Amino acid sequence: MAEVDLRGVSKGYKDTTAVDDLSLHIKDREFVALLGPSGCGKTTTLRMLAGFIRPDSGQILIDGKDVTNVPPERRPTAMVFQSYALWPHMTVADNIAFGLRLRRLPKTEVEDRTGRMLEVVGLPGVMKRYPSQLSGGQQQRVALARALVLGPKILLLDEPLSNLDAKLRVRMRDEIRRIQQELQITTVYVTHDQEEALTMADRIAVMNKGVLQQVGDALDIYDRPATAFVADFIGSSNLLSGTLRLAGPTAVAQVGEARVPVEADGLPDGAAVTVSARPEDMEVLRAPAPDAFRLEDPRLVNFGAYKRLLGRHPAFGQLEARVPKAFALGKEPVYLRFTRARAFTSDEGDRS
Repeated sequence: MAEVDLRGVSKGYKDTTAVDDLSLHIKDREFVALLGPSGCGKTTTLRMLAGFIRPDSGQILIDGKDVTNVPPERRPTAMVFQSYALWPHMTVADNIAFGLRLRRLPKTEVEDRTGRMLEVVGLPGVMKRYPSQLSGGQQQRVALARALVLGPKILLLDEPLSNLDAKLRVRMRDEIRRIQQELQITTVYVTHDQEEALTMADRIAVMNKGVLQQVGDALDIYDRPATAFVADFIGSSNLLSGTLRLAGPTAVAQVGEARVPVEADGLPDGAAVTVSARPEDMEVLRAPAPDAFRLEDPRLVNFGAYKRLLGRHPAFGQLEARVPKAFALGKEPVYLRFTRARAFTSDEGDRS
C-alpha cells in the first residue's frame, strides 16, 4: 500500500500555531490514530495529508514522493468525514459509484466494484435505498465504502464515529478495524476519544497545542507516558507538583511535607516536577504501614466492574485509587501508598 512521512510540518493561522514542526513516520498498512483534545492540531494534520490544506513549512511524502504541493485529487488518499457527506438525492449505490463514474469507468466495472465494496462493509441489499432510510451506523459505512471503492493507498478518517451513540460507536470501531485489516490499507484516524485510539490503532500519536507529545502503541502510551500531559490525558492520573530529591539511585519528590518515591528518568536533583500516579498504582491499606498515609474524607464511586476510592490528603490534595467492586468503607480509617509514580519536568507539564 503506502508509507507516509511528515517531516517538520507546520501550519499557522494569524496568531495561532495549529501544527508546530510535526514529524511522523507511518508504516505501510499501519493503523495510526492522531489523538488529542479539541484544537490540538490533529484535524489540520489530517487535512494537510489529504491535500486540503498546504503546510507553511515542512514536507509530506508518500512512498518517498514529495506530495506537499500535490492537489487532493492527485494524491493516493481517500477521506471519510465526520458528517458522512452523503448526497441525499442519490441512492446508496449512486453515492458509492459517484467517483468511479467521474473516472469514466465501464458500467459493469462500476457495478461490480460497488457491489463488492458493499459486501466488504457489511451492507449487501441496500443499494437502492436512500441515505434517509439508513441508520447512522449504516450511513457511516456507506461513506466508508465510497472512500474505499476508489482503491486508495491511504485511508483518512476524521472523527467518523462522533455522531453515533455509545453502543453503536463500539460496534463501528470494531467494524472499521476489521475492514482495515481485511484490506491491509494504511490508515490515519483522528479522534479525541482515547478509548477509540487505544482499542483500534497499532500506534497512537498524542498531540496537544500543535505539538506531537508522544508516539507509541497502547501499552507505551498508557504505561510509559513521555510527558505529564500524556499521563493526564490518557486514562486517569493523580497529578502532584513537587521538587525532585536524589539520594544515589533513589529518587523522591518532595510535595510539601510529604515525600513520594518516583521514577525520575535522569532528571536533575532539585528540579521542579509533576508527579503522575495511576489509580491502580495506589495501594489501599486498612492499617498504618511504612510510606502509607491516611486518606481523609474517603468515598466510593461505583463503575460497575470496579470502584474508585476518592479522598484527600493535606499535601497531595485530591487522590483516587482503583479498588475491587466488593470493596466497602467502614468506620476504620483507610490508608494509601504509592506503588509506582513517575516524575516529569515542569517544562513537560507546561507544554500541555
